Amino acid sequence: MAPPRLLVSLRERAAVRRFSPRTVEAYARWVVAYVRFHGRRHPAELPPSAVRDFLTHLAHEKGVAASTQNQALAALQFLYREVLEQPLPHLAGIAPAKRPHVLPNVLSRPAVAQVLGAMEGTCWLMASLLYGAGLRLTECCTLRVKDVDVDRGEIRVRRGKGGRDRVTMLPAALVDPLRRHLAWVHTEMQRRAGRGGGYVALPLAPGSKAMGAVRNRGWHWVFPASREYWDAEARQRRTHHVHPTVLQRAVGVAARRAGITQRVGCHTFRHSFATHLLEAGYDIRTVQELLGHRDVSTTMLYTHVLNRGGLGVRSPLDQPVPEVRR
Repeated sequence: MAPPRLLVSLRERAAVRRFSPRTVEAYARWVVAYVRFHGRRHPAELPPSAVRDFLTHLAHEKGVAASTQNQALAALQFLYREVLEQPLPHLAGIAPAKRPHVLPNVLSRPAVAQVLGAMEGTCWLMASLLYGAGLRLTECCTLRVKDVDVDRGEIRVRRGKGGRDRVTMLPAALVDPLRRHLAWVHTEMQRRAGRGGGYVALPLAPGSKAMGAVRNRGWHWVFPASREYWDAEARQRRTHHVHPTVLQRAVGVAARRAGITQRVGCHTFRHSFATHLLEAGYDIRTVQELLGHRDVSTTMLYTHVLNRGGLGVRSPLDQPVPEVRR
């Protein structure tokens, strides 16, 4: 296993760069795997070719996806550049893997309705937000009460992918169910506060002036976990947001119940959201803003799913054959 101090230094440097917690933990796992692969030797003692050997092992023996291989490379580049201050030289085999061009998996509107119809309760509400607002799984799980404006019909996503904020719509069909859910959340958090809990973690350590906000209603999770945990450092019984695997399992079960033969995951709802908006004739720039894509070329991927582009191209087989005049 990697020396504890090495992982501490990695987390400290990542915190300075404002990496997301998920990125930090992923990088830490890759560093541990890298050290174990090389017989628990310290990375500073290894030659640059050791990185190439590890990536080759991942690609040929483990058979990982290109995106997984690139994540491992990014973690090791960060380790050598930022933590060890020994940037990797340009060597053959130490380069990002070419990612295949894969079209997103999209459900038809009736299929979406079937999957959602096979769900109930909080998981139904969360899956409906994934489809109705184009949220990513983690964005949905980490929603705060203050970021849901029911009256304006808006959801403000804080620090989404790439650390970007954005505003997306709150579907009118979910206004009443969400109001009832938020009322339940308020009652539940009051109950936990009465038992000495009801605290939530705040982002980016806001300081002593905002410490009272750990019980503020606006900072509560829209989808809190069913159990509390003890934070030894803060000496508080805190509530975490619902774990993403809860919704992932519920979506998988619902898809099987609905008899959907396609592969259906939580991100399938976001793909379907974008595709169905483009089918309805909405401008691609608008869809780009709602999805939070940095570049419109990412959003253009959904025009390939439509198989019609911007011109509404029809197959020649579907076009009428002109009459031949003699």
